[in-house]
Amino acid sequence: MTRILVIDDEEGIRAGCRRILEPAGYIVETADSGREGLEKFRQQPADLVLIDVVMPDMRGVDLLGPIHEIDPDTVCIIITGYATVELAVQAIKAGAYDFLSKPFTADVLLMTVQKGLEHRRLTLEAKRLAALEREAAELARAKEELERLDRFKTTFMLTVAHELRAPLNAMQSFLLAILKGYIPPEEQKEVLQRAVDRSQELLELVDDLLRLARVKSEQETVRRERVSLADVLEKVFPLMKAQADAKGLTCTMEVRHRPEVTADRDQMIQIWTNLISNAIKYTPSGGNVRVLLDEVDGWAVGVVEDTGIGIAPENQARIFEEFYRTPQAKEMEPRGTGLGLPLVKRIVEGHGGEIRVESELGKGSRFTFRLPALSSV
Repeated sequence: MTRILVIDDEEGIRAGCRRILEPAGYIVETADSGREGLEKFRQQPADLVLIDVVMPDMRGVDLLGPIHEIDPDTVCIIITGYATVELAVQAIKAGAYDFLSKPFTADVLLMTVQKGLEHRRLTLEAKRLAALEREAAELARAKEELERLDRFKTTFMLTVAHELRAPLNAMQSFLLAILKGYIPPEEQKEVLQRAVDRSQELLELVDDLLRLARVKSEQETVRRERVSLADVLEKVFPLMKAQADAKGLTCTMEVRHRPEVTADRDQMIQIWTNLISNAIKYTPSGGNVRVLLDEVDGWAVGVVEDTGIGIAPENQARIFEEFYRTPQAKEMEPRGTGLGLPLVKRIVEGHGGEIRVESELGKGSRFTFRLPALSSV
């Protein structure tokens, strides 16, 4: 049922409105002051409120704001015995829908009320339709996202199958060649070593897939603790430097500050290991790899830069895609999973940070990641 509240200090106006409106099927409540009317509206909001413009305790216009704070769609009609342009402008600005000038007839009251209630009905219908449109748009977005995820899942499975098939085929070919006697005894050790190398490539791929899956599925539940990025780097760096030395690279480390972060320690090791090993892998002999740790404006900042093959501008947006490797990377190092950088990105972003790359083809790359640092004690 439609509820109407009449707020007027004149008993005759209240009684007259009730006498006219109740037979028309409306539920009518009345109040003889602004404060009583507002209290009744708070207890049970009405669809339409008739408000006297001047009452002993307050102006009717001053009720419009509090009423619309409770229900912005309630229709408010001002009752006045001296309508002026100034009052009309003030009331409309405050949220009044219409005016009733005293004295008014039953027909005028009913027509004004019906028009106001129709306005409310149309307003609520428009909001309902807008909500349905938003819901439909959200469902369409969700459907599109599910379809995109399904396509990604299919592509991912095909890619994984392809990446697993290559080393498995190679291993099988090597072993079958030996079993069928195609390889002389003196050459079998070399062929077996090649099979071992391909099995190692397969193992690395499986390990990277497991790490990536773990980061994707457990990022919110991993065990986090207070971790010094400097301690982690100093643990990782000697092994990385040994690899760089063996390749004829100059590898240096600079720790300007020792920021601490709330993180999974093993994943912090993964960040440093992947970024530094990539720099070493794709930097030719005689080049340089530089590792830097700093703290800037509340962020722990890690930098790994090299003088390696670099990344073309058109490929930089794709290097964090799973399984993607640049043509130059494939040419320099045929073996590789293309999962190292996506794993780093997942870990960094999962810890509330970000990672970016600056690179020039043939001149090297600079990877910079940052994580929220804990306040120094």
